[in-house]
Amino acid sequence: MSENEGKICVDLSGQVAVVTGASQGIGKAIALALGKAGAKVACAARSVEKLQETAAEITAAGGTAEVFACDVTDAQAATALVDEVAEKWERVDIVVNNAGITRDTLLPRMSDDEWDAVIQTNLRSVFLLSRAASQVMMRQRYGRIINISSVSGLMGNPGQANYSASKAGVIGFTRTVARELGKRKITVNAICPGFIATEMTDALGPALVDEVKKRVPAKRLGEADEIAQGVLFLASRSADYITGQVLTIDGGMTA
Repeated sequence: MSENEGKICVDLSGQVAVVTGASQGIGKAIALALGKAGAKVACAARSVEKLQETAAEITAAGGTAEVFACDVTDAQAATALVDEVAEKWERVDIVVNNAGITRDTLLPRMSDDEWDAVIQTNLRSVFLLSRAASQVMMRQRYGRIINISSVSGLMGNPGQANYSASKAGVIGFTRTVARELGKRKITVNAICPGFIATEMTDALGPALVDEVKKRVPAKRLGEADEIAQGVLFLASRSADYITGQVLTIDGGMTA
Protein backbone atom coordinates (compact mmCIF):
# COMPACT_ATOMS: atom_id res chain seq x y z
CA MET A 1 0.00 0.00 0.00
CA SER A 2 1.42 3.40 -0.95
CA GLU A 3 1.83 6.18 1.62
CA ASN A 4 -1.08 8.17 0.16
CA GLU A 5 -3.46 5.29 -0.53
CA GLY A 6 -6.79 5.82 1.20
CA LYS A 7 -6.08 9.51 1.90
CA ILE A 8 -7.94 12.44 0.42
CA CYS A 9 -6.08 14.52 -2.18
CA VAL A 10 -6.20 18.24 -1.38
CA ASP A 11 -4.24 21.02 -3.07
CA LEU A 12 -3.59 23.93 -0.72
CA SER A 13 -0.85 25.51 -2.81
CA GLY A 14 -0.56 29.23 -2.20
CA GLN A 15 -2.40 29.05 1.12
CA VAL A 16 -1.01 29.85 4.56
CA ALA A 17 -1.91 27.85 7.65
CA VAL A 18 -1.33 28.42 11.36
CA VAL A 19 -1.39 25.33 13.58
CA THR A 20 -1.17 25.66 17.36
CA GLY A 21 0.17 22.84 19.47
CA ALA A 22 2.12 21.68 16.41
CA SER A 23 5.04 20.23 18.35
CA GLN A 24 3.59 16.76 18.88
CA GLY A 25 0.62 14.42 18.59
CA ILE A 26 -2.45 15.54 16.66
CA GLY A 27 -1.07 19.03 16.07
CA LYS A 28 2.11 17.71 14.49
CA ALA A 29 0.13 15.34 12.24
CA ILE A 30 -2.09 18.24 11.13
CA ALA A 31 0.89 20.48 10.37
CA LEU A 32 2.55 17.71 8.33
CA ALA A 33 -0.63 17.00 6.37
CA LEU A 34 -1.20 20.68 5.54
CA GLY A 35 2.43 21.06 4.50
CA LYS A 36 2.29 18.02 2.24
CA ALA A 37 -0.87 19.46 0.67
CA GLY A 38 1.09 22.55 -0.36
CA ALA A 39 0.25 25.06 2.36
CA LYS A 40 2.91 27.18 4.00
CA VAL A 41 2.66 26.19 7.66
CA ALA A 42 3.30 28.34 10.71
CA CYS A 43 4.00 25.83 13.48
CA ALA A 44 3.19 27.36 16.86
CA ALA A 45 3.71 26.11 20.41
CA ARG A 46 5.74 26.86 23.52
CA SER A 47 8.40 24.20 22.83
CA VAL A 48 10.68 25.52 20.08
CA GLU A 49 12.84 22.39 19.99
CA LYS A 50 9.94 20.07 19.17
CA LEU A 51 8.49 22.60 16.73
CA GLN A 52 11.75 22.54 14.81
CA GLU A 53 11.35 18.79 14.36
CA THR A 54 7.89 19.33 12.86
CA ALA A 55 9.09 22.08 10.54
CA ALA A 56 12.09 20.00 9.47
CA GLU A 57 9.82 17.10 8.48
CA ILE A 58 7.64 19.42 6.41
CA THR A 59 10.59 20.92 4.57
CA ALA A 60 12.16 17.49 4.05
CA ALA A 61 8.93 16.47 2.27
CA GLY A 62 9.23 19.48 -0.03
CA GLY A 63 6.96 21.85 1.89
CA THR A 64 7.44 25.22 3.57
CA ALA A 65 7.25 25.74 7.32
CA GLU A 66 8.40 28.21 9.95
CA VAL A 67 8.57 27.92 13.72
CA PHE A 68 6.81 30.43 15.97
CA ALA A 69 7.23 30.18 19.74
CA CYS A 70 4.00 31.45 21.25
CA ASP A 71 2.02 31.32 24.47
CA VAL A 72 -1.41 31.07 22.89
CA THR A 73 -3.11 32.02 26.16
CA ASP A 74 -1.56 35.49 25.98
CA ALA A 75 -3.61 38.00 23.99
CA GLN A 76 -0.67 40.08 22.79
CA ALA A 77 1.31 36.98 21.80
CA ALA A 78 -1.62 35.49 19.88
CA THR A 79 -2.21 38.71 17.97
CA ALA A 80 1.50 39.08 17.26
CA LEU A 81 1.64 35.52 15.91
CA VAL A 82 -1.11 36.17 13.38
CA ASP A 83 0.33 39.56 12.43
CA GLU A 84 3.82 38.12 11.95
CA VAL A 85 2.55 35.26 9.77
CA ALA A 86 0.40 37.65 7.69
CA GLU A 87 3.34 40.01 7.21
CA LYS A 88 5.73 37.20 6.27
CA TRP A 89 3.44 35.36 3.84
CA GLU A 90 0.93 38.13 3.05
CA ARG A 91 -2.15 36.18 4.11
CA VAL A 92 -3.64 33.72 6.61
CA ASP A 93 -6.05 31.22 5.08
CA ILE A 94 -6.29 28.42 7.65
CA VAL A 95 -6.10 28.47 11.44
CA VAL A 96 -6.19 25.19 13.32
CA ASN A 97 -6.74 25.75 17.03
CA ASN A 98 -5.30 22.54 18.41
CA ALA A 99 -3.32 23.53 21.53
CA GLY A 100 -4.64 21.67 24.56
CA ILE A 101 -3.71 20.30 27.96
CA THR A 102 -5.27 18.11 30.64
CA ARG A 103 -5.17 18.43 34.42
CA ASP A 104 -7.37 15.49 35.36
CA THR A 105 -8.78 14.96 38.83
CA LEU A 106 -12.22 14.57 40.38
CA LEU A 107 -14.15 17.78 41.06
CA PRO A 108 -13.82 17.79 44.90
CA ARG A 109 -10.02 17.70 44.53
CA MET A 110 -9.70 20.04 41.54
CA SER A 111 -7.76 23.19 42.36
CA ASP A 112 -8.42 26.66 40.99
CA ASP A 113 -5.12 26.48 39.10
CA GLU A 114 -6.04 23.13 37.49
CA TRP A 115 -9.35 24.57 36.33
CA ASP A 116 -7.90 27.85 35.09
CA ALA A 117 -4.92 26.32 33.25
CA VAL A 118 -7.14 24.04 31.17
CA ILE A 119 -9.72 26.72 30.37
CA GLN A 120 -6.98 29.18 29.42
CA THR A 121 -5.14 26.81 27.08
CA ASN A 122 -8.08 24.91 25.59
CA LEU A 123 -10.71 27.64 25.27
CA ARG A 124 -9.22 31.11 25.73
CA SER A 125 -6.55 30.39 23.11
CA VAL A 126 -9.25 29.48 20.56
CA PHE A 127 -10.92 32.84 21.17
CA LEU A 128 -7.66 34.80 20.95
CA LEU A 129 -6.33 33.17 17.76
CA SER A 130 -9.73 33.19 16.04
CA ARG A 131 -10.28 36.85 16.88
CA ALA A 132 -6.88 37.84 15.50
CA ALA A 133 -7.15 35.65 12.40
CA SER A 134 -10.71 36.74 11.62
CA GLN A 135 -9.54 40.30 11.01
CA VAL A 136 -7.07 39.13 8.36
CA MET A 137 -9.58 36.70 6.86
CA MET A 138 -12.31 39.32 6.65
CA ARG A 139 -10.02 41.55 4.60
CA GLN A 140 -9.29 38.59 2.32
CA ARG A 141 -12.94 37.56 2.28
CA TYR A 142 -11.79 33.98 2.71
CA GLY A 143 -10.70 31.74 5.55
CA ARG A 144 -10.94 28.46 7.39
CA ILE A 145 -10.98 28.24 11.17
CA ILE A 146 -10.86 24.65 12.42
CA ASN A 147 -11.10 24.06 16.16
CA ILE A 148 -10.04 20.79 17.76
CA SER A 149 -12.58 19.90 20.44
CA SER A 150 -13.08 16.40 21.92
CA VAL A 151 -15.71 13.75 22.52
CA SER A 152 -15.29 14.74 26.18
CA GLY A 153 -16.98 18.00 25.22
CA LEU A 154 -19.93 16.04 23.84
CA MET A 155 -20.52 13.48 26.56
CA GLY A 156 -18.35 14.39 29.56
CA ASN A 157 -15.79 12.19 31.25
CA PRO A 158 -15.21 11.57 34.98
CA GLY A 159 -12.16 13.40 36.26
CA GLN A 160 -12.29 15.89 33.41
CA ALA A 161 -14.73 18.59 34.50
CA ASN A 162 -12.24 21.25 33.40
CA TYR A 163 -11.30 19.55 30.11
CA SER A 164 -14.89 18.67 29.19
CA ALA A 165 -16.07 22.19 29.97
CA SER A 166 -13.32 23.69 27.83
CA LYS A 167 -14.04 21.40 24.88
CA ALA A 168 -17.81 21.93 25.12
CA GLY A 169 -17.06 25.65 25.13
CA VAL A 170 -15.09 25.24 21.89
CA ILE A 171 -18.18 23.71 20.25
CA GLY A 172 -20.44 26.58 21.35
CA PHE A 173 -17.84 29.10 20.24
CA THR A 174 -17.50 27.41 16.85
CA ARG A 175 -21.21 27.45 16.13
CA THR A 176 -21.60 31.09 17.12
CA VAL A 177 -18.60 32.43 15.22
CA ALA A 178 -19.63 30.45 12.13
CA ARG A 179 -22.86 32.49 12.11
CA GLU A 180 -20.94 35.72 12.51
CA LEU A 181 -18.34 35.15 9.78
CA GLY A 182 -20.23 33.11 7.19
CA LYS A 183 -21.13 36.09 5.00
CA ARG A 184 -17.39 36.88 4.66
CA LYS A 185 -16.71 33.44 3.13
CA ILE A 186 -15.04 32.26 6.33
CA THR A 187 -16.01 28.81 7.55
CA VAL A 188 -15.68 27.79 11.18
CA ASN A 189 -15.92 24.13 12.13
CA ALA A 190 -14.87 21.83 14.95
CA ILE A 191 -13.48 18.32 15.06
CA CYS A 192 -14.11 16.07 18.06
CA PRO A 193 -11.48 13.33 18.23
CA GLY A 194 -12.12 10.27 20.32
CA PHE A 195 -9.26 8.36 21.91
CA ILE A 196 -6.28 8.92 19.63
CA ALA A 197 -2.89 7.23 19.97
CA THR A 198 -0.71 10.14 21.13
CA GLU A 199 1.62 11.01 23.99
CA MET A 200 -1.48 11.97 25.99
CA THR A 201 -3.09 8.53 25.69
CA ASP A 202 0.26 6.81 26.28
CA ALA A 203 0.14 8.27 29.79
CA LEU A 204 -3.05 6.31 30.52
CA GLY A 205 -1.15 3.02 30.70
CA PRO A 206 -1.80 -0.24 28.83
CA ALA A 207 -4.57 -1.51 31.13
CA LEU A 208 -6.71 1.60 30.71
CA VAL A 209 -5.99 1.77 26.98
CA ASP A 210 -7.23 -1.82 26.61
CA GLU A 211 -10.39 -0.88 28.49
CA VAL A 212 -10.92 2.11 26.19
CA LYS A 213 -10.58 -0.10 23.11
CA LYS A 214 -13.40 -2.30 24.41
CA ARG A 215 -15.69 0.75 24.51
CA VAL A 216 -14.94 1.73 20.92
CA PRO A 217 -16.91 -0.11 18.20
CA ALA A 218 -13.82 0.03 15.95
CA LYS A 219 -11.91 -1.79 18.74
CA ARG A 220 -8.83 0.38 18.40
CA LEU A 221 -7.48 3.83 19.13
CA GLY A 222 -7.55 6.34 16.33
CA GLU A 223 -4.41 7.62 14.63
CA ALA A 224 -3.37 11.26 14.68
CA ASP A 225 -3.28 11.28 10.88
CA GLU A 226 -6.97 10.32 10.79
CA ILE A 227 -7.73 13.61 12.54
CA ALA A 228 -5.40 15.40 10.13
CA GLN A 229 -7.37 13.99 7.19
CA GLY A 230 -10.52 15.54 8.64
CA VAL A 231 -8.74 18.88 8.91
CA LEU A 232 -7.60 18.61 5.29
CA PHE A 233 -11.18 18.10 4.13
CA LEU A 234 -12.52 21.06 6.12
CA ALA A 235 -9.64 23.21 4.84
CA SER A 236 -10.37 22.28 1.22
CA ARG A 237 -12.66 23.99 -1.29
CA SER A 238 -14.84 20.87 -1.13
CA ALA A 239 -15.99 22.17 2.27
CA ASP A 240 -17.03 25.64 1.05
CA TYR A 241 -20.64 25.13 2.18
CA ILE A 242 -19.83 23.45 5.49
CA THR A 243 -19.70 25.76 8.51
CA GLY A 244 -20.78 25.65 12.14
CA GLN A 245 -20.49 21.87 12.13
CA VAL A 246 -18.91 19.34 14.48
CA LEU A 247 -17.12 16.42 12.84
CA THR A 248 -16.73 13.56 15.30
CA ILE A 249 -13.89 11.14 14.58
CA ASP A 250 -14.06 8.53 17.32
CA GLY A 251 -14.43 5.04 15.84
CA GLY A 252 -18.12 5.08 16.73
CA MET A 253 -17.72 5.64 20.47
CA THR A 254 -20.43 8.31 20.63
CA ALA A 255 -22.69 6.69 18.03
